[in-house]
Amino acid sequence: MEQLASPSLSNDEKTRYGRQIIMPEVGPEGQRKLKASSVAIVGAGGLGIPAAVHLVTAGIGRIGLVDGDAIELPNLHRQFLYSAHDVGMSKADVACDRLKRLNPNVDVVPLRTKLDSSNALKILGGYDVVIDATDNFPSRYLINDACVMLGKPDVYASVLRLDGQASVFFPPGGPCYRCLYPIPPPPGEVQSCSEAGVLGVVTGIMGGLQAAQAINMLLGIGPTLLGRLLVFDGHDTTFAELKVKRNKDCSVCGIDRKDVKLIDYEGFCGIERAPQQVVEEIDAPGLKKSLESGSSVVILDVREPFEYQICHLEDSKLVPLGQLAGRLSELDKSRDTVVYCHTGVRSAAAVEFLRANGFKKVRNLKGGIRSWSELVDPSMPTY
Repeated sequence: MEQLASPSLSNDEKTRYGRQIIMPEVGPEGQRKLKASSVAIVGAGGLGIPAAVHLVTAGIGRIGLVDGDAIELPNLHRQFLYSAHDVGMSKADVACDRLKRLNPNVDVVPLRTKLDSSNALKILGGYDVVIDATDNFPSRYLINDACVMLGKPDVYASVLRLDGQASVFFPPGGPCYRCLYPIPPPPGEVQSCSEAGVLGVVTGIMGGLQAAQAINMLLGIGPTLLGRLLVFDGHDTTFAELKVKRNKDCSVCGIDRKDVKLIDYEGFCGIERAPQQVVEEIDAPGLKKSLESGSSVVILDVREPFEYQICHLEDSKLVPLGQLAGRLSELDKSRDTVVYCHTGVRSAAAVEFLRANGFKKVRNLKGGIRSWSELVDPSMPTY
């Protein structure tokens, strides 16, 4: 990769990075390369935090941390730079402050914003390597397309429960993300970490791999994961590898493709509902008021049994979404029914299914049980 002239190293840096500099793969010149380099990390969460820690301590010259979210209590089990005292504060601000304490020689830039089609090219264009540490499909497609347009490598990883994936997307030498996943899955088909869960150590492993890939590219050493999808199975601690080829007809990096533009990624991933698909909702305070007034509303929980054990609404009936089709006879179409899950995604799908099967008095609990915990009962545990 092309870089500016390598800057000199201070005595403090020579000592700090000594164990790294003595490696033949790095050496003084390699360390100067790292100091002259820059990496953008999109997402200061489970993947972004371990990646950032490794890059900061390795001596990358400038790191941009892109995240517009605030710290929440359920983040803490895997996002280890944050503490309970930081809840409610900006992830980018807190992470950058802690990272600068780890290594004051590195310029860590907090970018307190959500990456979107209006700012992606400007933000990512100022860095040598981009690390995709996000957890949703719209962001992954956006980062991929922006990197293709900018000619930047996209270091990708994802995690779910005990499993992880990692790769490097960087055409024309290899594929882009759309070569692997041309079309996003239907909304609700793939559970998020907030719905399915994730083991914190898995995010640490995959985030560390992302940092290693970025460093390898900046130093120009060894083969990277370009054209390879690394799959980690945390159940038996094994790695598998799949070959990923560049698709010459890819809609973004195809050989004859020249008019690539950033698009509406939420719409592309089917997140925005068409008007006829809008689900009738009730918010948590509204449901509380209804229950207190003596309403005989049926509360239907479509989460998994283990989620129900963590927390649930009183007198709610548990029917996991995957079992709903086979248990319709247990529900009364004449009763007013409110359906809930963790954040409102699965329950919205359940409401659509119930309405299609003759249930007219059914509504979705907006924001799920997490919203109930935030707005009605803060003492309720969440996850």
